[in-house]
Amino acid sequence: MRKRRYTALILIVIGIALAFLPASPVGSNDILTLLITLFIIAALASSWNILAGFVGRINLGHASFFGIGALVTRELWLGADWHPALAFIVGGATAALAALIVGAPALRLKGIYFSVGTLALAEAMRLTVGTILPRVSRLPGPELRSYELAPRYLIALGVLALIVAFVYWLRQSKLGLGMMAVREDEEAAKSVGVNIFFHSLIAFILSAFFAGLAGGAFAFYHVGYYPNFPFGPEWTFEALLVTFVGGIGTLVGPLVGAVFFVMISDLLSSNPDLLNVHLIVFGALFIAVVLALPGGIIEVVTRLRRRVLVAPKQP
Repeated sequence: MRKRRYTALILIVIGIALAFLPASPVGSNDILTLLITLFIIAALASSWNILAGFVGRINLGHASFFGIGALVTRELWLGADWHPALAFIVGGATAALAALIVGAPALRLKGIYFSVGTLALAEAMRLTVGTILPRVSRLPGPELRSYELAPRYLIALGVLALIVAFVYWLRQSKLGLGMMAVREDEEAAKSVGVNIFFHSLIAFILSAFFAGLAGGAFAFYHVGYYPNFPFGPEWTFEALLVTFVGGIGTLVGPLVGAVFFVMISDLLSSNPDLLNVHLIVFGALFIAVVLALPGGIIEVVTRLRRRVLVAPKQP
């Protein structure tokens, strides 16, 4: 319990410091742009971790909910002139509703069949959106003239903080304990009265809702992009890689993995010849982690701390 409180305190301090960054001398546009990318990827990975880390279901179509959130938020904000905050909420709620509709039959599938089914659904949605909305979605003139990075930065940070706070609560709640029981052993969980389908469906809906909010932050940040871009499989696999490398099923793992991912991406993208090599590098790191340290970077830190604490004292 004390460890969790220290972790929460550290995250709160970091969050407050990041909130004041745009007003500080070091809050340049380059730094804010890099951190917005980091926040969105970390938020998407943390939302993916709710289903995979708590229930043990690998969703390979997570980008569909990210895309729904981005699409609905963008259309309501720019097309219907809704307030961005309301558009965000509706975008996340729409993604959650889609998860409810899809999850009822999809969660009946087990193992790889569930993963492949969600991947196929996401690809179908990407192709459909690309066919219906083939043009680039751009900010109109008035929005473009008043465009500022600081509000986008704070929104992306706020979405990430909301997800992290919720996951912190979920890890200690009865609902979260039921989900983790499903992950560890479905038969044992069922024998003590845990409703397997209910907990899996709730995790699926919550995961989709927060992915939709992350998609809303993406839609509010970008000046222009093809509407089907957020539905691309790279968003799912980036969230998967980040979560596994950082530590699946943990609170801090997706955050740590996102920092490594964005740092590697930024370092390699500065060289035009290495523009897409970051996925190869991170993929190789993912394989190494899965084979040697299934708990990711967080497991490495935990092992090192235990060795230091239990190290024999020198006479």
